[in-house]
Amino acid sequence: MPLDKGLIQVYTGPGKGKTTAALGLALRAAGQDMKVHIIQFMKGWPHYGELTSVEKLPNITLRQFGRPDFVNKDNPDPEDMEQAHQALDYARQILASGDDDVVILDEINVALDYNLIGLDKVLALIESKPEKVELVLTGRGAHPEIVKRADLVTEMLDIKHPFDEGVGGRRGIEY
Repeated sequence: MPLDKGLIQVYTGPGKGKTTAALGLALRAAGQDMKVHIIQFMKGWPHYGELTSVEKLPNITLRQFGRPDFVNKDNPDPEDMEQAHQALDYARQILASGDDDVVILDEINVALDYNLIGLDKVLALIESKPEKVELVLTGRGAHPEIVKRADLVTEMLDIKHPFDEGVGGRRGIEY
């Protein structure tokens, strides 16, 4: 059953858990027979655990845009910019189709912060959201204009993290 009114949610902040929270929302929505579309900006690694899990769920589609490498904020590769623009164009198409109940733009805040995409284009995308679609934007450093337009903003704080003690990313936990 579609939503009466879809809202705009933002998960941001320096702490861990933004993508994980969005995936939890996707899982909840899919469990209520809603269609979910996840568009990942700046992610091209084939070994994320969520990729394998999502393939098993009929109501969730996930599409990655990015190289299998980290983006240099000070000197992004032209391919990084191209991938971010492709992700934005794809998101526009998905929203315009009206086929999904929840659309998650994972790491779009970082793509914006890294100047891979422009604020005007992200704001236009938000404005194009159909009334009954829930739109979720994740990533550190959410722009104040994004925060202003959101209905819900959650900031993840980094209070303590095993990375600080030299523990690297763990399969099944961080990826």
